[in-house]
Amino acid sequence: MAGFGQTVRSERARLDPLILALLVILWAGLAVFVLYPLARLLAAVFAADGSASLENLAKVFRSATTRKALVNSLVLAGAVAVSGTFWGYLFAFSVTRIPLPKAFRWFLRGVVVLPFVSPPFTSSIALTLALGPGGLLLRLFRVPDFNLYGFPGTWVAETLTYFPIAFLALSAILEAIDPNLEEAAASLGGSRWRVFRTVTLPLSAPGIANAFLLLFGASLTDFATPLVMAGHTFPVLTTQAYLQITGMYDLRGGATISFVLLLPALLVYLLQQSWVERKSQVTVTGRVGPRSAPRGAGLIAGILVLSAVSALTLFILFLYSIIFLGSFVKVWGVDHGLTLKNYAYVFTVGWKAIRDTVLIAVAATVLGTVLAALTGSLSARREVPFRKALGFVSLLNYILPGTVVGIAYVIAFNSGPLVLTGTMTILVALCVFRYDAVGIRSTEAALRQIDPSLEEASYSLGAGRATTFFRVTLPLVAPAVAAGARYLFVVSMTAISATIFLVSVRWSLLTVRILECVTELLFAEAAAFSVVLILIVFLASGAILLLLRLVVPQSSGGLRRS
Repeated sequence: MAGFGQTVRSERARLDPLILALLVILWAGLAVFVLYPLARLLAAVFAADGSASLENLAKVFRSATTRKALVNSLVLAGAVAVSGTFWGYLFAFSVTRIPLPKAFRWFLRGVVVLPFVSPPFTSSIALTLALGPGGLLLRLFRVPDFNLYGFPGTWVAETLTYFPIAFLALSAILEAIDPNLEEAAASLGGSRWRVFRTVTLPLSAPGIANAFLLLFGASLTDFATPLVMAGHTFPVLTTQAYLQITGMYDLRGGATISFVLLLPALLVYLLQQSWVERKSQVTVTGRVGPRSAPRGAGLIAGILVLSAVSALTLFILFLYSIIFLGSFVKVWGVDHGLTLKNYAYVFTVGWKAIRDTVLIAVAATVLGTVLAALTGSLSARREVPFRKALGFVSLLNYILPGTVVGIAYVIAFNSGPLVLTGTMTILVALCVFRYDAVGIRSTEAALRQIDPSLEEASYSLGAGRATTFFRVTLPLVAPAVAAGARYLFVVSMTAISATIFLVSVRWSLLTVRILECVTELLFAEAAAFSVVLILIVFLASGAILLLLRLVVPQSSGGLRRS
């Protein structure tokens, strides 16, 4: 019977014109905005004096500074991935498995994304003012100054910035796990710890692996935080490449340095894919039955988890209170008199940047959400030809360092046959095809928990593939789709590492304006820009959730998790 079902699915995938049309559209987009720029970049990296050569890479590895930067990048990325995934899981577990008041859950969800919805260097600035030389916390607790810069400061700042990515991915996975499975294990005599270790944790393994991969890639490709926090004592490849490009005007040299980061990121991706593919995570089937309430963590474990979560929550609130108060002072660090001139500056001089950024982010979110739902659905099902290649190519731009993607787009679209430099199209395409990885992988992970028999039942009743997708599949993966949409909007609003190479007089971005204020020591104006950006992102995130509930049909009572 199983073999017959697989044959039916295979025939349907091969003959269904809708699937063929979707695959053609998706592959065309990936070819133009992922493979083509990468090919042009590789041609620049592996060419010297008009012929193929490894001389550019040889120069990179002959440099002791570059070798040290490579080791530092790997160590930092691994540390951030571990700590960020850990904190993301604690927060996700708190809001999904610990019985908390609904208002407090929403409060935690709001606070946890504060670092995420801010420009990547905002956390670094707030951390410096709190724990740097003469920082507020050091003076408050009479702690002697210590060297925050280098690895410690960069690690803490990146963990605060990126652990919300893990939270968004893991909370969707934990919400999708059927509590009946945990209740069944408990009824067989398992303790709360044993149930967590043998049921909850293994079922959330796909989300953990995805979160680790995404955080590893985010840290590996981040240049804004190391640019502020790492300094000369802890060089990483992204800052080396950025300084090579902006200081030495050497695009080829900067691209070659950054290209080295692709190799470890690809290795981590392949290992993670191999590990996940060997496991089965189906927890959603078509069998009808009562759904138990989520099993709590127990009194002692709950107190420990909530204590850790509360401590980090208070620390985040303290850091961002500095940013908020700083937006009202006349001259940050010099004259702390209150004023509204900073916001007047934002809504006059900076109004074009606000308008352009919101327009680009909205366009990217709409297109990217559709692309993530389609790509994730196609790549998660074995019936689709080349599904692994589809998922891998869709992740390539995310794996690549932002500076490399930006340079690749400049090389590819600054001249024929397709000239897009300086247009809105290139900025939207970059956001969609670089930052849509979270939505795609979240959708994939959620689909792995859904028994294909649900869709087969719809097919057997005469429903087409489109009807089945919108009426059966999409409602079940709606939390993952919403998480991907919110992430895409946020990063489209706060991106800088790649987009900084593509801004023009016609199109300005908020993050670029903030960076300009920081470099010009206009910290109060930068803080005001950051506050406005955070408010826009929070309002848009709520609108996305509301819109998704209105647009996506609710699953029927017969489709329950069991």
